[in-house]
Amino acid sequence: MKCPYCGSGNIRTLETRDSPNNTIRRRKECLDCGRRFTTYEYVETIEFMVRKKDGRLERFDLNKIVRGLQKACEKRPVTMEQIRELAERVRQDLMLLGKEEVSSQEVGDLVMKYLKQLDRVAYVRFASVYRRFEEPEDFRRVLREVRK
Repeated sequence: MKCPYCGSGNIRTLETRDSPNNTIRRRKECLDCGRRFTTYEYVETIEFMVRKKDGRLERFDLNKIVRGLQKACEKRPVTMEQIRELAERVRQDLMLLGKEEVSSQEVGDLVMKYLKQLDRVAYVRFASVYRRFEEPEDFRRVLREVRK
């Protein structure tokens, strides 16, 4: 880091604070010219893409997961905090894969994995849309799976 005013590398940090959006604000002073300035440090997140079933690519959107979970969990004893935590767990798992592109199936499978642990009724609701149930037998199959 160099002073933005004189270019000196002789800098000291006066104060460090957490800022909104997971950034760190640092107040610094140049020991040569005496001027002060602020820097911000943040974790660089890699935006990854989701390959849809029809082949299109879409930017990953955590809010889409939250909205889908809200519908599945409607009138269930599941809080918004639990929904957000589940969605964040899915995002973290996808990031750990280290891929720039994931399939919509990978996303949906992770959502179902965590939703099954959270609320089985919401799991069946989500599965009915995600797996496009068309016959009563589709529901029976998932219900048998949930009972295991």
